[in-house]
Amino acid sequence: MSRKSRQRRAEQESRAKAAKQTSIIMELHRYAEFFTKNDIEDWRRAWQSAIDPRHPNRQKLYDIYRDAMTDSHLSGCIQQRVGFVMSRSFKLVNESGDQNEDAEHLFDQSWFKDLCRLCLESIWYGHSLIELGDVITDGDGHPAFSGVTLIPRKHVVPEKGRVVSRVGMNWETGIEFRERPWKDWLIEAGRPDDLGLLLKAALHTIPKKHAMSFWDCFAEIFGMPWRIARTSTRDPKEFKRLEDMIYNGGASQGMVSGMETEIQFVESGKGDAFNVYDKRIDRSNSEISKLVIGQTMTIEDGSSLSQSQTHLQVFMNLVESDRDMLRDIVNNQLIPLMVMHGFPVKGLRFEWDDAADYTPAQQVAYETMIADRYEVDPSYFADKYGMPVGERRIRLATSEEEQRRIESEEEKEDVKEKRRKEERKEAEKRREKWNKEQVMSRYFDVLDRLMEKHSTEELYRLLNEDEPDFFD
Repeated sequence: MSRKSRQRRAEQESRAKAAKQTSIIMELHRYAEFFTKNDIEDWRRAWQSAIDPRHPNRQKLYDIYRDAMTDSHLSGCIQQRVGFVMSRSFKLVNESGDQNEDAEHLFDQSWFKDLCRLCLESIWYGHSLIELGDVITDGDGHPAFSGVTLIPRKHVVPEKGRVVSRVGMNWETGIEFRERPWKDWLIEAGRPDDLGLLLKAALHTIPKKHAMSFWDCFAEIFGMPWRIARTSTRDPKEFKRLEDMIYNGGASQGMVSGMETEIQFVESGKGDAFNVYDKRIDRSNSEISKLVIGQTMTIEDGSSLSQSQTHLQVFMNLVESDRDMLRDIVNNQLIPLMVMHGFPVKGLRFEWDDAADYTPAQQVAYETMIADRYEVDPSYFADKYGMPVGERRIRLATSEEEQRRIESEEEKEDVKEKRRKEERKEAEKRREKWNKEQVMSRYFDVLDRLMEKHSTEELYRLLNEDEPDFFD
């Protein structure tokens, strides 16, 4: 075969290879679009079934939620938000606001932690029905629940207040869990019509799942370079040996051949596929972050300290909202049930103990700042640190800048006081000038002068021009 013939054949093979690559990529995109559309349509039907006013059914929707929770980014965001709530300290206070440390032991149990987690899950799954276990005695002799159990969500029809014994049963045949004796052992978290944030999150996990799947297919096809062998041999054995090496060769591939044999490794030119799939996955992650934690910088890369602090504040606002929701459930549902079952918690209220969440350094800075600006009851420090506290000596500046500011204000005050003293001295001098003796001496002097004057004009000039303040 001549050189021109080999070149022409190589060009044909290259064009055929490029056409095959384009065809495969188009096929991958068609499959991705097909599966994504079908999954979105399934999501829409499940949503419509869940909000059916006559026969609400959330079974298919919960299946979609289960698949969505396999997304590592979504589960990471949820764990971050839940972790911030679960790490906070709490306290039990009476009507006067006094802390009851003995009652806190009743809540410092595994069943209460499980209850809090299940209540927080209602944010993602929607309405959750939680059953309290039997009342037992813990190792210290205090009453406690044996545990808490989530009623399977597929069996609960919260809009109708029913629990069905089998999935798919008509809700009218179910148990009315808001009636006694069932309600005495049940906690409801979330509104009856609440479908949870996973309803929106699934819209981003579905295309992300397909993008990652087809990216793997693309990498399998185009990730490794194409190996092309050209040879002029007509020996079937030599041709078969070369073919086996091309298809079965691994990382230690090598060969010995004659000058007429050529092997070429052709790299894939489809580098834009990286941006297509990677950008789509990044966008899904970003939308999930904004949905679950309100921002992106606390779980993804941030660009600046000020922006990260702003994003953190947004996230903390969501955490505060979750804490308020959990506090209301404990105060309005759990504590009344505990009182009913003999727990000594009547008249107590559950509150979050923010003061206990400061680090020692933060606590010192906080107390110093407050004490430097406001009068603090000494009993606070005496009770907290177990030490007698007497009268306060002098106020200490919290920083050099604060000290300079205080000294500057004191200097200004000294200058003002000095000026006031000088003004008082001048006023005193003026008053001394017009003492009684001086006034009387001037009075007789003017009187003598009046007696010397005889005409009206002279008297007028004396009183109005020469001595205008005589009568003052």
